[in-house]
This record gives sequence, structure tokens and C-alpha cells, in this order.
Amino acid sequence: MASQTHAAEGTAHATEAVGMPQLDFATFPNQIFWLVVTLVVIYFVLSRIALPRIGAVLAERQGTISNNIAAAEELKLRAQEAERAYEKALADARAEAQRIVGEARAEIQADLDAATAKADAEIAARSAEAEKAIAEIRAGAMESVTEVARDTAREIVAAMGFSADAATVDAAVQSKLKG
Repeated sequence: MASQTHAAEGTAHATEAVGMPQLDFATFPNQIFWLVVTLVVIYFVLSRIALPRIGAVLAERQGTISNNIAAAEELKLRAQEAERAYEKALADARAEAQRIVGEARAEIQADLDAATAKADAEIAARSAEAEKAIAEIRAGAMESVTEVARDTAREIVAAMGFSADAATVDAAVQSKLKG
């Protein structure tokens, strides 16, 4: 029995030693000390090293974002100015094109008027020449008609058996031709 008691005592003592060391009340002051030391070290590392670096990175990013927004606004204004300048240049170019078209039309119209006047003058000159030629042809035709009428009248008078002198036949033909 003694051996059983002794074994029971060893087992009880072994069960007390076995367990989670964090829950051993004997080591609580030591654990609390190291917990406080660790928290203080973490606090100082974070507050002195990590957080200032993070804050600097955030401030730098905010500055970069602000600068980019300002640059974008400036570029937007420049783009609007460039667009206005483009529209003005386009309007000026259109006005210049209209002016050039107007000048070209006026120049073409002047050339056309000059060519028309020249053609009219040539037509009038040719028309005058044609009228002169027609008048000459008429005059020649009238002389020919008069000549043919005289000859025909002489032959008709001769064929009828009469005799007439040339002056009488000419006077008779002239009176008939005049009306």
C-alpha cells in the first residue's frame, strides 16, 4: 500500500505540474512584467519609427495627389484655351476662305464680262460685215434683176414684133421696179 500511496502522490504532483504555464499563478508577476516591457517597446517602436514613416508616406501621397489635381486643372484650362484658339482659327480660316471665294468669283465674273464684251464686239463687227455683204449682195441682185428685166423686156417686145429703143425699155423697167 505504501507503494500505491507513493505512486498516487507522484501522479498528483505530476498532474499539477502538467498544464498551461500561462495559467500558473506563480509566474503571473514575471509574465506581467514582460508584458509591460513588450508593450512599452512596441509603443516606442511604433510611435518613434513606424508611425512617422507611415505619416510621411501618407503626407507625400496627399501632396502628390494635390499636385496632380492642380496640374490636371491647369492642363484642363490650357486645353480649353487651346480649344478656343482652335475654334477662333477655324472661324478665321472659314472667313478667309469665304473672302478668297468672293474674290475669285469677282475675278471670274470680271473675266467673264470682259470675254462677253469681246465676244459681243466680235459678233457686232461680224454682223456689220454680214449686213454690209448682204447689202452688197442685194445691190448686186437688184442690178442683176434690173439687167435681167431689161433683157427680158427687150426680147419680149422683139418677140411680139415691136421695136423699142433701149432708153424706153430701161424707163419702163425702172418704173415697174420702183413700184
